[in-house]
Amino acid sequence: MTDKNALIQPDRGQKATPIHLVDKDGLESFLKSISGPQREALAAQKFEADGYQSAIVPDGDSWFVVSGVANSADLSSWCMAKLAETLPAGTYRRADGEPGPALHGWVTAQYSFDRYRSEPDTEGPRILLTKQAKAIEPALAETGAVALVRDLVNTPAEDMGPAQLEHEVEYIAKAASADFRVTKGDMLEREFPMVHMVGRAAGRSHAPRMIEVEWGNPKHPRIAIVGKGVCFDSGGLDIKPSSGMLLMKKDMGGAAHALALARLVMQSGLNVRLHLLIPAVENAVSGNAFRPGDVLRSRRGLSVEIGNTDAEGRLILADALARGGEEEPELILDFATLTGAARSALGPDLPALFTRRDETADDLLKAGIESDDPCWRLPLHDGYREYLKSDIADIANAHGNAFAGASVAALFLDRFVPEDVDWAHFDTFAWRPAAKPGRPKGGAALGLRAAWHMLKQRFG
Repeated sequence: MTDKNALIQPDRGQKATPIHLVDKDGLESFLKSISGPQREALAAQKFEADGYQSAIVPDGDSWFVVSGVANSADLSSWCMAKLAETLPAGTYRRADGEPGPALHGWVTAQYSFDRYRSEPDTEGPRILLTKQAKAIEPALAETGAVALVRDLVNTPAEDMGPAQLEHEVEYIAKAASADFRVTKGDMLEREFPMVHMVGRAAGRSHAPRMIEVEWGNPKHPRIAIVGKGVCFDSGGLDIKPSSGMLLMKKDMGGAAHALALARLVMQSGLNVRLHLLIPAVENAVSGNAFRPGDVLRSRRGLSVEIGNTDAEGRLILADALARGGEEEPELILDFATLTGAARSALGPDLPALFTRRDETADDLLKAGIESDDPCWRLPLHDGYREYLKSDIADIANAHGNAFAGASVAALFLDRFVPEDVDWAHFDTFAWRPAAKPGRPKGGAALGLRAAWHMLKQRFG
């Protein structure tokens, strides 16, 4: 895999191929600034400054690139990403300004997951120069976080089970000199009973566990980041059809987001006391699998009647949220590939966002727009709480109708977060079913940059 740290470098006047970014309003002016043969070269390539359209133009013994963008004065993260995918290997600079946010897409476009390929892609890197040297380190931190999410989600479950996920978290925690602990076995059954019940059917080789990391000055504001770590989801005894299992290696996508966000927090030295919680399980089928109709006890003391064993992610998140809330954080953020209902409502691009406080929703939505990582808020509607009533327990984990599945799942989680805590929940897909410039098919970070930029603005 290409060294991503080499893909954007300080511009010290070294030789580089120019890239001209031109929008439709500026096309006429640009054409006047170049020679007749160069205009003919653009015309031959039918260049009209459409988005992602590009052309190579001869310039004496050399050449330059012209690429269409929506607005040359307000670049997006993705406006140069297709160039990074298609141009020949070499070094480039923007001819008429700085790439700014496009640094992100330039790097993420050159991501490849080649762990299992016998002949990995060996094409040389496409390097982009910038005079804004201070922008390089934060840009690489964000692209590294995105690559981490993609790598973890793309890895098959046999190589990314609870034990391997624990290893990934431990590696990152040690690099940051953070406190790391894992709860499993008999202790897990006592302290996190729903995590234990959901994961026990997977056996010893994929045994469930609660993974925790604490980092930062205890005097700083405390935040908790929680991620759903279902490393594979068969559906349990309410087993999924084979088509429904094909992507279930990605059901730990929430954990991947949480870990990537935690690493950004620690790398940047953000002024917070961080508590990362990842319940890691495999939802399997065996003789000791939990059953529809079972009543589980939870860490918070609420009893939960199981209406559907395929609604297991909310169970393990409930124990993790309860644990995070015990430390009285100022903010809890959780990420989960929780419901198909969120995808039906919003499609694959938009994570569903649920918050208790309007100002937190506003901050996250604004940060998402500014970082080209948009989210969409869905309601925590009190009227739907009755869908989770149980005849024999405090709460049910699933409801019997097809209405408002994402909201009802979020309302279930809401019961396990202390009432006075600021809490935001991302129901994210963590997957891109079709490639877009800078965003290949496969594991995807959706909501990560929105959360990170909000945290920087609030605690930076």
